[in-house]
Amino acid sequence: MSQPNQILSKWRRLEKKPGGRFLFSLLMGRFVRYTGTIRPRIQELAPGHARIEMKDRPAVRNHLRSIHAIALMNLGEATGGLALLAGLPDSRRGIVTQLSMQYLKKARGTLTGRADFAMPPDDFVGPFQTITELVDQAGDVVARCTAEWTLGPKS
Repeated sequence: MSQPNQILSKWRRLEKKPGGRFLFSLLMGRFVRYTGTIRPRIQELAPGHARIEMKDRPAVRNHLRSIHAIALMNLGEATGGLALLAGLPDSRRGIVTQLSMQYLKKARGTLTGRADFAMPPDDFVGPFQTITELVDQAGDVVARCTAEWTLGPKS
């Protein structure tokens, strides 16, 4: 990709400023309202790469005293989606068409969503898959989210 898109440009402008990551995370939660319900904290962002933290708090917990499955799905989709969208030219878009999740162990404490993948070519049209691992503070993978995106031009 020759030039960063608007998402990546805003991230690069804010990430090194005091409170910049927090502000970017807050703005993301405002623009993507459902994602905002988990209060994501973006730690790293580049095309095909993202690290997002989610703190364990009562609003994301289930009756089993662990983080709810849908909160985990939300973190997984947000992490892979942000990594993908940060690498797409502004003339392109991605739409999630399928989500799946593997739940590997109870999720407790602060979690980190990790996405790392090679970006498709700028002119790619069709399905593209992102995989995000959700890791607890001990470094154990608690869940794995696979999202299929349909990529194409903005219409």
